Amino acid sequence: MEQFLGKLQDVGVNVGGKILLALVVFIVGRIIIKKLVKLLGKIKKFDELDPTVHRFITNFVKVGLFTLLVISIISILGVPMASIVAVLASAGLAIGMALQGSLSNMAGGIMLLIFRPFNVEDFIECAGGAGFVKKIALFYTEILTTDNRTIIVPNGPLMNGNIINYTKQGKRRVDLVFATAKSEAPQKVQDIMKEVMAKNEKVLSDPAGPFAQVSGGTNEAMEFTVRAWCETADYWDVYFGLIQGIVEALGEAGVQAPAVRVITEEKPKE
Repeated sequence: MEQFLGKLQDVGVNVGGKILLALVVFIVGRIIIKKLVKLLGKIKKFDELDPTVHRFITNFVKVGLFTLLVISIISILGVPMASIVAVLASAGLAIGMALQGSLSNMAGGIMLLIFRPFNVEDFIECAGGAGFVKKIALFYTEILTTDNRTIIVPNGPLMNGNIINYTKQGKRRVDLVFATAKSEAPQKVQDIMKEVMAKNEKVLSDPAGPFAQVSGGTNEAMEFTVRAWCETADYWDVYFGLIQGIVEALGEAGVQAPAVRVITEEKPKE
């Protein structure tokens, strides 16, 4: 009995010592992790990152350090490392398979936030939809269409697909094609079109001034291509303003069969 109690005492001291050491390691490790995370937040380059990326990296580092701390504590308690590695590998594989789509979206979100192909309030076309970017989250991007519909696009497919950003450049060109009767004098029609563009305050002279030239036709009609540069924010005002202004001016000048055909890729959104 005494021998048994002695062994029990030895085991208790051994286990108690391990538990006490594990507790000390946990407390000290927790303090060190907090200080390291705090120092990470003070790095100047870190402040230049998007707040979402900032938060993600901070949490990722914190989780990684705490994982190492937990593994160290388990090792101190005497659990074989081979068993720990096997459990972690199995758990990682299972989680990875279950969250494959989510992890793809998260990776896409990180790429979007780092490389910035578009920003909040940019007008973009992607994944079969178009509208103003309202939110760039870690897993999805929120887009508001011009008719006030909200489109939630997963970041994985978004980052791997084509993105058309209509806002990134400060200026855009409005391209239109007008048709008149073939009997009309081309120079007269061109002068009328250029005059309408010149009167529009939102039409720019840089990088190129108003353009109007014969660009084709049929046996019954001539086609005139009209091009005008404007600020990106003024695109639709210039677009519709030129259509109405040129059609009205051609009609007032007695030009026969004034009509318009749009050849710009960006059509009015529903």
